Amino acid sequence: MALTRKGQATRERILDAATELIARQGVAGTSTEDVRKAAGIGGSQLYHYFDSKQALIRAVITRQAEAPLVPGQPLMGALDSFDALQAWADAAVESQKPGRGRGDCTLASLAGELGPTDDETRQDLCNAFERWQSLLNDGLRAMRERGDLRPDADLDDLAMALLTALQGGTLLSQTLRTTQPMRASMNAALAYIHSFAP
Repeated sequence: MALTRKGQATRERILDAATELIARQGVAGTSTEDVRKAAGIGGSQLYHYFDSKQALIRAVITRQAEAPLVPGQPLMGALDSFDALQAWADAAVESQKPGRGRGDCTLASLAGELGPTDDETRQDLCNAFERWQSLLNDGLRAMRERGDLRPDADLDDLAMALLTALQGGTLLSQTLRTTQPMRASMNAALAYIHSFAP
């Protein structure tokens, strides 16, 4: 449905409220009534934009899939050099520091809570992860074409290693409230990428 500027602002307010609540309470602990109150809207308004809790959660997944790792920066930027990959890894570690103000409503936490619940939601999560893998793959392909990676480098495998390091590091760092898991996972993934340098 096409939304007016005011309608788009209301929808974004609802998503802001849902994302913040899920970060604090998890999906299961967040009701549509909680979201309605936090957004300061009526029940009919909420259901005008999202006809069910599942629709709201799916919209949150889409939003988080498009959220940049570093606020104000592109989603991933051009990860087409070892320096760019290192900067991206450093930003991932930085984003897990306590008090960064980004909350814990990430694709990793959403996948941990929602993955097996229903096929539509699982597919939304898959689509988000595949989009990120594709962005990583593009950067690695540019590196291979430039000669920074050997011709035998399996780009799908390398991109998946980076994505797994990011998501696993995020989940453990959020659970343990320390950046150490993220730092360790990203360092290991980068070392693996470096092993394919000529």
